[in-house]
Formats: sequence, structure tokens, C-alpha cells
Amino acid sequence: MRRVIPLILALVSSVALWTLPASAERVVRLGVLNDGSGPYSDLSGRKSVIAAELAVEDFTAASPDGRQPVKVAIVYADHQNKADIGAEIVRRWIDSEHVDAVVDVPNTSVALAVNEIMRARDRVFLGSSVASSDLTGPKCAPTTVQWTFDTWALAHATGSTVVKRGGESWFFLTADYAFGQALERDASAVVLASGGKVLGGVRHPLGTSDFSSFLLQAQASGARVIGLANAGNDAVTAIKQAREFGILRDGRSLAGLLVFLSDVHSLGLEAAQGLLLTEAFYWDLNDATRRWSRRFAERSGGTMPTMNHAGVYSSVLAWLNALAETGPDAGGTRIVDRMKRDSIDDPLFGPVTIRPDGRAVHDMFLFEVKAPGDSTGPWDYYKLVSRIPANQAFRPMADGGCPLVGTPVK
Repeated sequence: MRRVIPLILALVSSVALWTLPASAERVVRLGVLNDGSGPYSDLSGRKSVIAAELAVEDFTAASPDGRQPVKVAIVYADHQNKADIGAEIVRRWIDSEHVDAVVDVPNTSVALAVNEIMRARDRVFLGSSVASSDLTGPKCAPTTVQWTFDTWALAHATGSTVVKRGGESWFFLTADYAFGQALERDASAVVLASGGKVLGGVRHPLGTSDFSSFLLQAQASGARVIGLANAGNDAVTAIKQAREFGILRDGRSLAGLLVFLSDVHSLGLEAAQGLLLTEAFYWDLNDATRRWSRRFAERSGGTMPTMNHAGVYSSVLAWLNALAETGPDAGGTRIVDRMKRDSIDDPLFGPVTIRPDGRAVHDMFLFEVKAPGDSTGPWDYYKLVSRIPANQAFRPMADGGCPLVGTPVK
């Protein structure tokens, strides 16, 4: 029988332990690292621990007699959106707490630092909430899998559609760090390739509370589309203030390049209606996503999961399945190699393959936020515009510049 020991709070971490057969000695440790109290806390945060717990439970339930040769422990920490703090946590986790894998890590600057540590220590990095496409490009590592989305996928789905709908001139509001810069770069390339124009842009600090000066610059540019190359509370605040200040009159529109379900919930349908956005997962997409999301909501106070939460669950489940084949002491490179060889039929993302560059490839979806009158109840926020098949959803591997490409999987 599986027994869950209640969460034990420490200075920066907590542990959830599933007790398996008494003969099992090896404890596999998974670190969930994200923003626990800042602008990205709603889209990941401590609810990502719930997603990881569900993955461990389902992994255990799928095994003969519910038994596994290892115990699985989950530790959690808040990186505070600072690369040095995130790196310090991960080094301590590996050196003192013997953590085998790290998952989640929204905030590209933190994720890139974690990526290098995990590469050097031969531990698995499941970058399930990392946006920058550089993680499977020039920064790719044999120990890393980028699971849910990336800036290339977001930019191509949303950007090309907006241009086709007549939004040919763009101005960017960009979060001033690696994530925002990568998203603006990838979106600008799509706009130009689609026949549009980029009239300018402005960068803002993470956690900005007043976008008035930035929005006025966007308005003065004459651009018909304001591209939001930011996320979380920054995107929510920018969207609210754009509507409050009347910036969206005269046919001007917003393009949310990374908007989450939690953002739409915070905004409300009145403010968010009509917004186009790209997601890898939506709770109400099919029977399987609805079943899992209701389990998640039972433990999260009724909150439906974001695609980040779904990405934590699915990447952890795939990691555990690979680890069961290789053994827990195989090392990060061998375990990720196993993940790349497996044909994954994921309950939330459908068929998934992991390329040599570490990119998990699956379908993506373009949604439009419903008007209030079209919603049938709580969390009924999206209508599907189009499905982007896996072979079109992500950057071609040959274009990424990953040094692992062409290296045979052992």
C-alpha cells in the first residue's frame, strides 16, 4: 500500500515520500523548482508539487501490485526568479540531498543556469516550464528534456495567425531578461517572414506594476498589434492597463505570446475576451484531460491546471518510466537517452517523441478566449481555433544549432 507522509516544511524545501516495499533501499529524489511567490507563482508555484505527486501515484499504480524497486521523494524550493539562488539550491540538492532530477523551472535565466549544473553533474533536467527555444538549440544538453512549449512554437502559432488576420504591424512589450528577449526574437522573425512589419519595442523589468509609459510608446508607434513578450503577472497587468487606458481603440489589438489559463482566470473574460493564445494543454480538451484536471482541482482548492502543471506531470511520468528501465543509478545521460528511444503515449499530450536535441514533440493548440456570454461555467474560457500537428508545432531540429544533433543515441 502507498502511504503519503504529509509535507514537511523546511527553510527552502519540503518532502513528500511514498513508502514502497520494505526491501527497497534506493530513494529517488525529484526537485520541483519554480517561482513560489512572484509573478509566475500562479502558473507553476506549489501546485506543481501536486502535479508531480499525481505522476508518482500513477507510475506506482501502473506497476505490478503497485510496487516499485525505489522510493520516490519530492522536494520543493522557490528560486525567487534569481539565477544565483536557483543555482545554489540545485547544487545543494545534488551535493547534500542527492536529488536525481529537477523539474519545472519557469524563468529562462534560472533554467539556463540549472541546465549547465545538471549537465556537469549528469542529472536529469525536465525543463517543463522553460520558454526559451535556446534550451534545445545552442544550449542543449544530453541530460535535458524541454517538454511543454518554447518561444519558437508560441511565436509561430500566434504570430503567423495574427498577421494572417490583418495584424501586419507590430510593437513589442518585452520582459527584459533571457525569456522575453528570446520570445521577441522568435516572434519578430515570424512576423517578418509572414509579410508583416516590426515598428519597434520596449523592454520592461520583471514584475512591472505600471505599464502606462510602455503602452503609450506602443500607441505612438502606430502599430496595429502590441505583442506581449512577457508572461504571468506582467502579461495580466499589461492587458488590464491596455484596456483601462483605451489603448485598444481604433482597431489596435494585443497578441499574448505566452498567456496561461491562470492569467485568463485573473483577468476575467470581460477583459480577456478575443485574445488569441497558444497552449500545449487545456483542461477541457478531451475526456482524458478532463479526468486528470478534476483530480488536480480536488487537491488545489478547485483551481484547474495550467499547461505548466500538465507538463510537470507528463515529464515526470516519462522520466520515471525510463528510470524503471535503466535503473535509478544509470545517470542522467543514459536515462534521457532512454526517454528519447521510448514511444510515449501520454494521457495529457497524446503521442510524444523526444528528439536528439531534447525537444519533446507533440501537438500544440491555438485558442481564442471566449466572450462572457459564450462561457458555460467556471474555467470554461477557451474555444479551439486550430490544432497544430506535432510535425509543424516546433522548430525543425536542423535549424536549432544544437551540438547534439547527429550524435547517435546509445
